[in-house]
Amino acid sequence: MSTTSTASPTIVLVHGAWADGSSWNAVIPKLLSKGLKVVAVQNPLTSLAEDVAATKRVIDFVEGPVVLVGHSWAGFIVTEAGEDPKVKSLVYVSAFSGETGQTTGELVGKYPAPPALGGIRDDGNGFVYLSEQAFIDDVAQDLPSETARLLSVTQGPLAKGTFADALTKTAWRTRPSWFIVSTSDRAVSPELQRDAAKLMGSTVTEVPSSHMSLISHADEVIEAITQAAAAASRG
Repeated sequence: MSTTSTASPTIVLVHGAWADGSSWNAVIPKLLSKGLKVVAVQNPLTSLAEDVAATKRVIDFVEGPVVLVGHSWAGFIVTEAGEDPKVKSLVYVSAFSGETGQTTGELVGKYPAPPALGGIRDDGNGFVYLSEQAFIDDVAQDLPSETARLLSVTQGPLAKGTFADALTKTAWRTRPSWFIVSTSDRAVSPELQRDAAKLMGSTVTEVPSSHMSLISHADEVIEAITQAAAAASRG
């Protein structure tokens, strides 16, 4: 596939832990209505390397420049996979990012423990889930309980090993980034998000949101993606 920039980038959406591509359903229709091309990655959530590989397959498949957008755990995926030459800009939504060598487990440990992690349930086979109550109280607390339950039902189990997977690349060093900080996040510390955005020099929008700002504050997320798409169009 060509890596030449065009006026029409593709928005590649990467979901976080305990989620799937449907977590972007509040964002996708509005992006399409703006005439943007959109693809949602389905991450296996088995390791950073394998989630990055799944994302890179999508990047390879689409034509032209890419805006890479990551929610939560996918901030690490965006930071790693974003070094692909087709990726022109990055968007982080309630997300992790950091320096090479850092892990999400290390980053989480630097801040007060997020309440949502108290809802982790081990399946005994190397994967963990979040309880339904954790989704209602601490992941999507600003959404209707029916929506939170749906997110719980459709969650993808997360390999426990991902907490120890370290970044090996930092795409934000060479690409502009945008960051949606969720100030009422009970799954990823808002201070962690602010520090990540400051490290990367991101254009920041703060929203009074739960971890699921891509649903409860979809318009602000879309605005950041639109700005990133405009930058990608300019090359």
